[in-house]
Amino acid sequence: MKKNLIALAILAASGVASAQSSVTVYGIADVWFGSTKNEAAINPTRQTKIDSGGVDQSRFGFKGTEDLGAGLKANFVLEQGFNIDNGSDAITSQAFSRQSYVGLSSAAMGEVRLGKTLTPFDDISGATTPGFNSALSPSSNVWLSTNYAANPANTIYYASPSFSGFSGAASYSLHEDKNTIIGGNKAGRTGSFNVKYEGGPVYVGFAYQYEKAAGPVNSVKFTRLNGSYDLGVVKLLAGYGRVSDQDKLGLGGKTTEWQIGADFPVTSALTLSGGYARSKDNAALGNAKRTGLGLAASYSLSKRTSVYGGVQAANTKQNGVADVKSDLYAVGVRHTF
Repeated sequence: MKKNLIALAILAASGVASAQSSVTVYGIADVWFGSTKNEAAINPTRQTKIDSGGVDQSRFGFKGTEDLGAGLKANFVLEQGFNIDNGSDAITSQAFSRQSYVGLSSAAMGEVRLGKTLTPFDDISGATTPGFNSALSPSSNVWLSTNYAANPANTIYYASPSFSGFSGAASYSLHEDKNTIIGGNKAGRTGSFNVKYEGGPVYVGFAYQYEKAAGPVNSVKFTRLNGSYDLGVVKLLAGYGRVSDQDKLGLGGKTTEWQIGADFPVTSALTLSGGYARSKDNAALGNAKRTGLGLAASYSLSKRTSVYGGVQAANTKQNGVADVKSDLYAVGVRHTF
């Protein structure tokens, strides 16, 4: 009898422990088939292809949480990107190319992460992009403010809790690349922050990120302001972007860009999304102007599987240079697990 009671106690204790912690395997498998043409290529012929990540980069990962008591939790994420069209790693030299961090969180104090994690700028960047923030978005091959470091290594990240719809986040990344060859013994770094409001039909997000390489070179500065308003029958989308000194040579290079669009929920399963994007360099970068149009549709076959398709076209104009045009026609399948 005593042995049975001891066994029951052990089982009860193990049940409590398992309820306080969990580990989940998750991922996205996204592949598309289509046709693309880029007149800037050496041989600007149309290419038919199968590619990975039309809407979201294909990935798999492990995430876990443990309840430490008093509302405090320990968390971890290990996430690897891969190319589903050929089975290769997104970055061959990294076992977890997207994210690898450990942190602590609480509803009252927010969340802290240490490791390789997405920046606060990335949290905001694609939030209101027409075309599902995909290869079919109007800003694809048009915007330059999307060329930021999305997930730098050696990062300290903090996200605040929400206060009446307002929240924010900040991060600082150590490049750990001190040298004595280029400009003396100075390491590079990346800093980023965002503030956002989410309340009812309104979303507004502002983000800033700077990236400085080792040595005495200028930093690249990225700015983003996004907003949306959900009318029910249609969701209006808008975004503004800016890049300063993107050439890292201190020549005063600046690019300003914007886009507008809308999501149309035709049915509970079918959504249409489209928009227009524009980007302009200043004189230091040659006064180039880029425009893009995108139209996409997504149809949910289930809670985890959807099919999508659409078209995107971009054009670059610059004085004394022939226009450079590109386009993409694609259909794809996206499955989450």
